[in-house]
Amino acid sequence: MKTITHKNELGFGIYTIPDISRLLKIDRRKVTHYISAYWDEKIGRKLFNDTYTWSVNQRNKAVNFYVLIELFTFFRLQELGVKARTILKARCSISKELSLDYPFASSQLLTDGKEIWYRFQNDIVNADGTSQTNFVNIIENFVSKVDFSADSLAYRFWPFDKNKSIVIDPHHQFGQPIINGTNINAEVIYSMYKSGEPISALSILYDLSEHQVNDAINFYRSAA
Repeated sequence: MKTITHKNELGFGIYTIPDISRLLKIDRRKVTHYISAYWDEKIGRKLFNDTYTWSVNQRNKAVNFYVLIELFTFFRLQELGVKARTILKARCSISKELSLDYPFASSQLLTDGKEIWYRFQNDIVNADGTSQTNFVNIIENFVSKVDFSADSLAYRFWPFDKNKSIVIDPHHQFGQPIINGTNINAEVIYSMYKSGEPISALSILYDLSEHQVNDAINFYRSAA
């Protein structure tokens, strides 16, 4: 039986259910349900004889950065109209075919809004288990918020988009939102702003542009 790699290692981020809900802008109850019903009990138990989460206290669960991106992909595919059963079936096929622990955190995943596809041996292969080649007009919209490394795995996530300054990088601040190009926790900026510090003062204090400060403030405003 395989063992999940990077499950809770330092440097791969720590995201509780409230974190996931805030970062992905998904209702907390929905996040809890999908983590328990699908990622832990179905996918985790079936493929790894383990869960994708670990306990941070008696009541809360946490996941790493790769699972965060997998959940992001899962919810985006649902928004495109792909049924949960189709998503899970395709995920199992992709994981098996490509020997990936986290196939939904890979740039090899593609979708046309109806079926899920993946890149395999320079081709587009139907991921419903039949492995039939099928060329279609593929929409790669979910990758617009994710940066991928040379090995195709996700390594950064942009919760707004890449025109904003806020980025999720598991190698900085335990994966909490930071200002791009810095190690500054965006929540610190927001907390000081709420305490009465003007934007101009925060800009000078942290050597940031006012645009960067506003991005941090707006991120937590929208999350609230």
